[in-house]
Amino acid sequence: QVQLVESGGGLVQAGGSLRLSCAASGIIWTVGAMGWYRQAPGKQRELVATVTSGGNTNYADSVKGRFTISRDNAVKTVNLQMNSLKLEDTAVYYCNANLWGPFGSGVNYWGKGTLVTVSS
Repeated sequence: QVQLVESGGGLVQAGGSLRLSCAASGIIWTVGAMGWYRQAPGKQRELVATVTSGGNTNYADSVKGRFTISRDNAVKTVNLQMNSLKLEDTAVYYCNANLWGPFGSGVNYWGKGTLVTVSS
């Protein structure tokens, strides 16, 4: 069974740091673009950052200069280093990836999410 599993969420004070990780598991031949999205209470899910298989990155304006996305293709993981966290970064963070395998080509998968809470 193919799945994305996030880890690393938790409670942190404003100005602090957290590192999120996401691992793709199952029979996967190729991992395409990977990314992180977030959904705050009462708001729509929004893009945080993405990284292509070649390493090209894209960030939401709200996190530029504070968050860094990275990936390790060998172990099919994507990470999100979050620094200088703000109250408004509080949200459930979701991992996303386009995967190729016996299940299909370029199938989009979501993780179940990990909660990040930033306190004052």
